[in-house]
Amino acid sequence: MFKAVWLEQVDGATKASVCQLNDDALGEGEVTVDVQWSTLNYKDALAITGRSPVVRRFPLVPGIDLAGTVVDCNNQDFVVGQTVVLNGWGHGESLPGGLAAKARVPAKHLTALPAPLTTRQAMSIGTAGYTAALCVQALESAGVMPEQGEVLVTGANGGVGGFAIALLAQRGYRVVASTGRPEESARLTALGASRVITRETLASAGKPLQKELWSGVVDSVGSHTLANACAQTQYGGAVAACGLAQGMDFPATVAPFILRGVRLLGVDSVMAPAPVRDSAWKRLADCLSATVIDAMTAEISLDAVPAAALDLLAGRVAGRLLVRTN
Repeated sequence: MFKAVWLEQVDGATKASVCQLNDDALGEGEVTVDVQWSTLNYKDALAITGRSPVVRRFPLVPGIDLAGTVVDCNNQDFVVGQTVVLNGWGHGESLPGGLAAKARVPAKHLTALPAPLTTRQAMSIGTAGYTAALCVQALESAGVMPEQGEVLVTGANGGVGGFAIALLAQRGYRVVASTGRPEESARLTALGASRVITRETLASAGKPLQKELWSGVVDSVGSHTLANACAQTQYGGAVAACGLAQGMDFPATVAPFILRGVRLLGVDSVMAPAPVRDSAWKRLADCLSATVIDAMTAEISLDAVPAAALDLLAGRVAGRLLVRTN
């Protein structure tokens, strides 16, 4: 038996509970993991509350992240006792997820945890930090350099935004943080933002082309915010888009792309191949200090997850929610 968050569909509605499950609820795979930590992401909150059709089959353990220790293995790439991390791959959507004390998963879905990261730190980072690392890698690959000007990070109080600020600042970029909670400005500055702006300047419909402000952008918001960010990006700049907190729509024109050569870079964290994941996690291990990781994180128990999901969707959570599973 193991403890887990359990999602069922009752009369067309999603019901979330925390209960004991037997091993029949585990997924299929070559590796069994003693899950020590998980996390609560925006997508997890949508799944747990049923606000969006994230879950594709019921019943299911939610959770797109997990970190723990291998306790049983039938694969040459991993050994018993090794620490591993998992992000995405459909876990918590169509496959059993990480909000549980135990998981059985395909070996190809696991990443060996690079030193000196602990499993707790790995989940303090989670998919949010891993996605932020992918965004920073995308901007660098597109040629965005620190000396070219300011980089905008939208949704700065979210997990992706916070880690993007820290990673960019560590590499010498001047970061402008956009947030709907200006009372959090001191925290964002401590993470590395050079200045903070309010999201109202980006959240409404704007002109197709606007004053050139940003050499690059990390956007986790979508909708009008992404459209305005593209319209404000400098000639030859790049925008890494990875989220839809404001909406899935993209009410923009092609003007920034054909008149300024702006590049819109889609960043996917769910199905990214192993070499890309390895590179992102190595960057996180090398660049983030324990102080920065801890500053991004609040810890909750597995029992607190259903209520915390409501708080997250209501905008009452800043940074990351680390879940103690075991």
